[in-house]
Amino acid sequence: MSAGPVVGIVLVSHSAAVAESVAELARGLAAGGAVAPVAPAGGTVDGGLGTSAELVLAAAASVDRGAGVALLTDLGSSVLTVKALLEDEELPAGSRLVDAPFLEGAVAAVVAASAGAPLDAVAAAAAEAYDYRKA
Repeated sequence: MSAGPVVGIVLVSHSAAVAESVAELARGLAAGGAVAPVAPAGGTVDGGLGTSAELVLAAAASVDRGAGVALLTDLGSSVLTVKALLEDEELPAGSRLVDAPFLEGAVAAVVAASAGAPLDAVAAAAAEAYDYRKA
């Protein structure tokens, strides 16, 4: 990872356990050097299933290192929550909702960000995960 600003990654899921597990897997697969900052934002503030704008905002602030924040979501209200926060300009400058599969996109985004890629390249790497085929 470069010594300058680095893209941060936020993983927004309806489940805290899912967001934390995907973050752990992505960090582990990107290991071998410094790993870009990754924060899970899963579930509700009280620990239930759902999406919390408060948790998303806290996660984004925690990973913001000045090169933008890529936000990956699982489905439904997590997408709507991030879109609303972006529209209301509540997220750090340079934040972007990335259209990518949650798990594969997260791994690709963390690997790219850890290599020092700029936000456009991180988002592209995550989106390319749609093309990964298993058969």
